[in-house]
Amino acid sequence: MNILITGATGFIGSHLAGRLHRDGHTLRAITRKTSDTKWLRDVPVVFSEGEYGDRRFLREAVAGVDMIYHVAGVTKARTREEYFRGNRDVTRDLLAAVLDSNPAIGRFVHVSSGAAVGPAAPGLPVDESTPFHPITTYGVSKMEAEKECLGVMDKIPVTIVRPPAVYGPRDTDVLEFFRTMSMGIQPLIGFGEKFVSLIHVSDLVDGIVMAGEHRGAAGKTYFISGKEYYNWHHVGEVTAGIMGRTPVRIKVPEWCVYAIGAFAQFFAMFGDKPAVLNLEKVRDIVQDAWTFDGSKAARELGFGEKLSLDAGIRQTLEWYRTQGWLK
Repeated sequence: MNILITGATGFIGSHLAGRLHRDGHTLRAITRKTSDTKWLRDVPVVFSEGEYGDRRFLREAVAGVDMIYHVAGVTKARTREEYFRGNRDVTRDLLAAVLDSNPAIGRFVHVSSGAAVGPAAPGLPVDESTPFHPITTYGVSKMEAEKECLGVMDKIPVTIVRPPAVYGPRDTDVLEFFRTMSMGIQPLIGFGEKFVSLIHVSDLVDGIVMAGEHRGAAGKTYFISGKEYYNWHHVGEVTAGIMGRTPVRIKVPEWCVYAIGAFAQFFAMFGDKPAVLNLEKVRDIVQDAWTFDGSKAARELGFGEKLSLDAGIRQTLEWYRTQGWLK
């Protein structure tokens, strides 16, 4: 098929492009002048360079493709407007372009986020029936992007997929966790257990493709998540065992994390980039559970993780070391 990918130069999008290329598809990707295409050097992709706010460009970009995987989005921003422009507005304009110039498209797959729904209660993971209750501006903007998709499901075949926390080669967010572990330190937020759903990027890409290619998935939403939920103490033990280290675990009070986030957010106001840790990110990480029920994807799509947590972390660490990102 002829497939368009947005966000193809990023962490998840580049892995998705590699998978679709191996499957024999012809690929097109929307890029900007500032896009770094280094992860796509070995993948034959036709680049369409332009801006998402240019509706004429978008109509040309989506014309003639059989499928679209919409992965692009803004995960870090300094203002509410930036989040909404990069998530809700881009999705709305892309869907409008499809309706204008490619209404017979085979499938539009929107890669959302668990943050669009919100955190779980301990022992009660979020599933597709859980009402929206996002707790951050990022989460609200992703929720609004999903609503744009829901609003056109009667006109074009849209599938929404929601990943949990994702790790793997090329990721720079979870890299910071591995770096502190390599120094023999594991910070733990708060004094109680916090649980999370984790997925390796290769398993996530499998699930995204399954959702895109399954005939019965049109008009539906899926959490692409594994069966297991992990607390950070366990993740640290697995990582430490692979690294051959015995980490010192430091419990950081939640008020202290809020203070650090506030300082980081303040000083980021004077720079060119948003803070990696800000008050909204802190609101995320102090939650007791970010766990998601992936049983619907397993039941309807046949999705199942291929990599265990141990194998996934081992492969990721080896890649980081090969790239010189981790000693």
